Amino acid sequence: MTGPTPGTAPEQSAATPPPAAPTSISPTPRQLWTRSRGIVLALVILLVAAVVIAAVRSGTQHGRLDPRSADSHGSRAVAELLADRGVSTRVVTSSEEARSATGPDTTLLVANPDVLTDRQRSRLHAATKAADGRTVLVTPGARSLGTLAPGVTASDATSTDSTLSPDCSLPAARRAGPADMGGLRYDTLAPDAESCYLSDGLPSLLHLPAPHGKGDTVVLGAPDILYNERLDQQGNASLALQLLGSRPHLVWYLPSLSDDRAATGSERRGFFDLLPSGWLWATLQLTIAAALAALWRARRFGPLVAERLPVVIRASEAAEGRARLYRKVNARDRAAAALRTATRTRLASLVGVPPARAHAPETLLPALSARLRTPGQDPHPLLFGPPPGNDAALIALADQLDALEREVRHS
Repeated sequence: MTGPTPGTAPEQSAATPPPAAPTSISPTPRQLWTRSRGIVLALVILLVAAVVIAAVRSGTQHGRLDPRSADSHGSRAVAELLADRGVSTRVVTSSEEARSATGPDTTLLVANPDVLTDRQRSRLHAATKAADGRTVLVTPGARSLGTLAPGVTASDATSTDSTLSPDCSLPAARRAGPADMGGLRYDTLAPDAESCYLSDGLPSLLHLPAPHGKGDTVVLGAPDILYNERLDQQGNASLALQLLGSRPHLVWYLPSLSDDRAATGSERRGFFDLLPSGWLWATLQLTIAAALAALWRARRFGPLVAERLPVVIRASEAAEGRARLYRKVNARDRAAAALRTATRTRLASLVGVPPARAHAPETLLPALSARLRTPGQDPHPLLFGPPPGNDAALIALADQLDALEREVRHS
């Protein structure tokens, strides 16, 4: 067998330096997972909860107040009963169609007027005012009342009672009797307005005759009388048929997100305008909670305060405890650096090197080589070499440092 040519190994070693060992402060994948698994689990729970809530809400709100829907919250039953009485029902999904369909023989029902823009509400009110027909607003809020029903204000609190008595002189309400009208409550100073289904002195149904003309406006604080599942209860069916069947034609306006043909310029809605208000409030609450959590987990402000220890710990116990911590995180590089630094400091005092130059190889090594018994011995790898790769190498390094120090002391 022929061995390698002399000088080959040193050339390969010089050309290809050994890969640097990972430092103890570099987190391992297991440590990264341990630190972040709580956040990941919370995000997964939030995502699953959002999907479940969206699925539940999509199932319960499908076809809400739609006269073509047979779901529990749809209004197909009302449309069929009106058709039996000769009233035609037409569904529109844009404000342009709703304006063009108004007339003296038409009832216009607006399912959710609060989603309309200011421009759409203004143009819709102008069309209904000139048409002398009936306009029925279902659960309008303060955002739309000022335009579609001037002089009417909405109460901040809603009625908790589900069934209320009419307590008014409106013929439709008196014939219907008690109905499921608990919901938003309103107030008005109009002298000719009729207030029905009062709760705590405020009505959830307002009938507003037009000041000039034959038209009128009906404000409903609750949509329950129009739902399929509630139509056969109390006087809901009678009240719904009388309010919506006073004219031969019914235009059922269902505002949609695509209804933006009239919203131009500054009235065009952006992404955040389409988000429900609940999501915005939830985002604000989560932001506040995250800020409070950050303050809770943050470090204490101000300088550290030195405290006297209740007991005195022996140096051997402190060294053993520190060694266990190094071993727990595989910090062989820091342990080796601490051993070499302490050894170089002690050796410098033995060979007459100033403490400030104890860690400079060009100063410490020549003075140290003169005190060694073995000629040609190079202490550089031992005192300034790379960190050990395993625990056995670390133990061997400690033994070799002790032997070197004993040799210098006895020389």
